[in-house]
Amino acid sequence: MTRPPRASVRIPVELPIKVSWKSRKGNYRQVQGKTGSMSGNGLFMTVPLRPGRATEINITVQLPVEVTHSPLQLLCKGRVVNWKREGGRLGVSAVIDAYELQPTRRPV
Repeated sequence: MTRPPRASVRIPVELPIKVSWKSRKGNYRQVQGKTGSMSGNGLFMTVPLRPGRATEINITVQLPVEVTHSPLQLLCKGRVVNWKREGGRLGVSAVIDAYELQPTRRPV
């Protein structure tokens, strides 16, 4: 079976993230990790715990001040679509369903 082409190109970028979700038992989970690649509609991330496929997740990406020129974070709502290996790292692929930029004073 062949996969359809991606809707957008993934760009390799390593940024600090915070990921949160509710487990199947209803427990709140939160971990820190980093992105491996990002696109306009998804990302690959390495985190110490992997939420199950189709789990709704909240992702906070701390954007570098050297690029944005002011402290900003990217807040995303998405869902896990796959666990996979990218560039030798095992991680999670997620689709981003909604996002917003927010000023911040604190790192992730």
